[in-house]
Amino acid sequence: METILITGGTGLIGTTLSELLVAQGYKVVILTREPRHLTGENRSYAAWDIKNGTIDKNAVAAADHIIHMAGAGVAEKRWTESRKKEIADSRVNSSRLLIKVLEENPNKVQTVISASAIGWYGPDVSPGTGAFIETDPASTDFLGETCRAWENSIQPVTAMGKRLVVLRTSIVLSKKGGAFPELTKTLKVGIASILGSGRQVVSWIHIDDICRLYLYALQNKNMQGVYNAATPGYITNKELVLKAAKKRNKPFIAVHVPEFALKLALGEMSTEVLKSTTVGDAKIRNAGFKFIYPDIDAALNELCGR
Repeated sequence: METILITGGTGLIGTTLSELLVAQGYKVVILTREPRHLTGENRSYAAWDIKNGTIDKNAVAAADHIIHMAGAGVAEKRWTESRKKEIADSRVNSSRLLIKVLEENPNKVQTVISASAIGWYGPDVSPGTGAFIETDPASTDFLGETCRAWENSIQPVTAMGKRLVVLRTSIVLSKKGGAFPELTKTLKVGIASILGSGRQVVSWIHIDDICRLYLYALQNKNMQGVYNAATPGYITNKELVLKAAKKRNKPFIAVHVPEFALKLALGEMSTEVLKSTTVGDAKIRNAGFKFIYPDIDAALNELCGR
């Protein structure tokens, strides 16, 4: 039985992914600042502290593979300068801690699968000019620079002879948390809230597919390098919200939330909800991955309980 060491394993993706890995016959060890006993076969916690640079070396020594998803939530708090530093540092410093322990201690780690984000690309140059692909350069905005530093920070594992896969994750849709409940929360009172013009493209992936993609990257030794984790069925914000509203089969009215209101409420982070980013999925499909939810209607049927 192979052991998977997961950072960021208590988050939205990590929780679902750890369940999938256990179901697939792996032993899962989740690194956390607050280790606790978890009742359940083949799943446990181990201690690490990024700020203090400490990690359970025994957990690393036991690992056959590492899935690295640690990082402060991008959308959880307003982007003050200190919060932006926390977002970037949590990603870079956690990678550096992993690199240090792997360099300094005997280990049998074969594969490292690291999260990144489509924030790498920045906004579409103009509508209809094509989708971003993995070889496109990083944007010079905050998220672009953060993703560049994030990916660079884990790159040294390749010099150790370990296979590295980086998944640039699009908006993850789940009814358990993340973007989807936020985008649709006003539907409870019959209002479909369209952000700004609503014309901005949303590149997305269903929670089940992103977890299956991590498993696929783990099991397929030919995969190496950067892949966009996005479905082929990207959609505009307006289309997404209206489709979700119609799935509820209840009366609603569509309301555009003006850009100025979003800027007042969210500050700099408003650029992300108003930004159009069209991301291509050709590389991951060419690697043989098949989506359970390749289009938004299939995804919404599951998300809306139909």
